[in-house]
Amino acid sequence: MADSMSMWSLISNSSWIVLLVLLMLVAASVVSWVMIVQRGLLIRNAQQSMLEFEDRFWSGMDLSQLFRELQDNGSPDGGLESIFKAGFREFSRLRSQGTSDADAIMEGTQRAMRVAISREQEKLETHLPFLASVGSTCPYVGLFGTVVGIMNSFRGLAQVQQATLASVAPGIAEALMTTAVGLVAAIPAVVAYNRYASRVDALLASYETFADEFHSILHRKVHSRSNRPEAG
Repeated sequence: MADSMSMWSLISNSSWIVLLVLLMLVAASVVSWVMIVQRGLLIRNAQQSMLEFEDRFWSGMDLSQLFRELQDNGSPDGGLESIFKAGFREFSRLRSQGTSDADAIMEGTQRAMRVAISREQEKLETHLPFLASVGSTCPYVGLFGTVVGIMNSFRGLAQVQQATLASVAPGIAEALMTTAVGLVAAIPAVVAYNRYASRVDALLASYETFADEFHSILHRKVHSRSNRPEAG
């Protein structure tokens, strides 16, 4: 009885449908854990990079010098750095073209920063929908395996003259095993999705705030220059 109730015995004696459900759930759990670790590292690095860049930006360094240092650094764009570079690059390009309309310059700068924020949002939210799907569907997939396992158990009981606990227990345990595996796959995915989604929202809010503040700085800069009296 003990041998027939062991985990490996239950798996080896399961029907092909239950085995397929178990393989799907295990694969979903493994992939979701890979994405959980990957997303966690990416979001943590994004938060650290944001804090480091804010320290440099608000240190009083000249914006042109900061832009040149970021260009010469050669590191891949990301977070506030990419938003700053996109905005300042467009700002400098429009001014170098001799655009006299300050509002047109600021609209182009703001548009460039919005595009950069959208790219950062896409980067941060990658794979989060998969975690949400795993968290919402795996319990139902496991329940499907449970239903199939219980059906097989009742079909087996119909072929015996006397039903005993020894004949019923392995089939029921096999059926409930898929529900347990489904919950094991779903719970970490749901927790990770909720946690990462809130952290991504906080990062995007910080990006939006920085873009607004940077826009105000450039707005004062371009208008102060445009209002400067011509030399007589």
